[in-house]
Amino acid sequence: MSRTIVFYRTADGKCPVRTFLDSLSAKAAQKVTWVLSLLEDIDILPAVYLKKIAGTEDIWECRIQSGSDTYRIFCFFEGRSVVVLTHGIYKKTQKTPRREIERAEAYRMDYLQRRTKH
Repeated sequence: MSRTIVFYRTADGKCPVRTFLDSLSAKAAQKVTWVLSLLEDIDILPAVYLKKIAGTEDIWECRIQSGSDTYRIFCFFEGRSVVVLTHGIYKKTQKTPRREIERAEAYRMDYLQRRTKH
């Protein structure tokens, strides 16, 4: 099974995950691309790369380690074969910031509401 990765866009056309990806160094971007290709191609991804965020309805984090740097890209699934990436962060602490999780949840709600209006 393969999945399709979609970048979430806000109602005014902004793409938070693209902005995040554009901010990365070439080396970090290469690692992110590699992890996202695993997400597209592998049925069950090890938790080291993809993990559901506890206490959320359906928010997951794509986990990327590049040298001593840690990055997270928030996402959710639309059906079984589409993964929608919302935004990413450079992770500085052990715990994922609550406001980033809430931001991903807000993006998910916005995406689902706007999708049903088409």
